[in-house]
Amino acid sequence: MIQLLIIIGAFIFLILGSAHLLYIIFTNRLAPRNATITSAMKKSKLVLTNETTVWKAWVGFNSSHSLGAMFFALIYIPLCIFHFEVIEGTHWFTWLPVAFSLCYLFLAKFYWFRIPFIGILIASLCFVIAAMMLTFGGTLN
Repeated sequence: MIQLLIIIGAFIFLILGSAHLLYIIFTNRLAPRNATITSAMKKSKLVLTNETTVWKAWVGFNSSHSLGAMFFALIYIPLCIFHFEVIEGTHWFTWLPVAFSLCYLFLAKFYWFRIPFIGILIASLCFVIAAMMLTFGGTLN
């Protein structure tokens, strides 16, 4: 049951991260609705550097964000399947998914929209329940 909860939580991150990456690279679904804004982003340089535009930074930040969620999932799913004793034997690997998902949940609540919030909320609940079961000996009394 604990392994399944962790796998489900991580799989949600894999799905959300993959969809996000596909949207940012292959569609305009994460572009501004106002074409003038998109055009301005493509022409505007950052204050930090002249080496990139706001648009390229936007695509890069979104892509790296997606890759982070996918990387997390692609570490935890096989870790949970093939080396569950690592998760089971350390508080770090038990509680890291909780901390990771709660950070994403905060971002989803205050900066994103309903679909990622609901997905991340479900993943977070899976991780919290699994961590509590591991920490408190499989009981939630």
